[in-house]
Amino acid sequence: MPDEPLHLTVLGSATPYPSADNPCSGYLVSGGGTRVWVDAGTGTLGPLQRYVGLDELDAIWISHLHADHSADLLTAYYGVLYADIRRATPIPLYGPPGIADRLAGFLTNTTVRSPIESAFAVTELSDGHRATVGALRLTSRAVEHGMPAFALRVETAGRSLVYSGDTAPCRALTELAEGCDALLCEADTPEPDPAHHTPEDAAVTATAARARRLILTHVGRALTPPQAVTRAAARFTGPVAHADPGATFAI
Repeated sequence: MPDEPLHLTVLGSATPYPSADNPCSGYLVSGGGTRVWVDAGTGTLGPLQRYVGLDELDAIWISHLHADHSADLLTAYYGVLYADIRRATPIPLYGPPGIADRLAGFLTNTTVRSPIESAFAVTELSDGHRATVGALRLTSRAVEHGMPAFALRVETAGRSLVYSGDTAPCRALTELAEGCDALLCEADTPEPDPAHHTPEDAAVTATAARARRLILTHVGRALTPPQAVTRAAARFTGPVAHADPGATFAI
């Protein structure tokens, strides 16, 4: 629907592998009738289909190429090309440099390269990359994860959602999240880490960016979600929630 507000639906938020009831990182961001699968972590293709089919997706956006954020692209490839899915065009896929060759490396089984581009219309991300997908405006910034990695800002109808991907606290993320309505931020580690946020780091980033709401995701196995929320809430004055699998947030 053209007037549909911005929504975030959590397909999964576990790391570094899925739990029995929580896939890895994956989200459906929708607004104005446009639907984007943001990160395709292990196990997220299943719950995605509760809301949208691969033949109905407007785009896929991938923050980085660790498996807990991208592995279900492999099964999506088979779904698009070799099953019951019928699309007139490949799915637009935004991802880090080298994403097509990485997929081909996994999927090619003979001397002939698998036809990745028949399933996905690949656009490689760069710092400051901007794209318009239907009603949604996507802005990507390079962040600090020890490998090519990106954060995302989604905007439509005066509302904004920022997703950290995986990253240590960094200026690029704070700038991207400036004044956003919701910051979906990873809180992987209990102690400071050169590639991730702690819950306190997420709170500091949200405060510095003047985000209106903080949603914690990608909480590592050394923390429980309630522990992470409690720790973040001690440093951030706005609402704090956890990205429970299946939860939907109106932005």
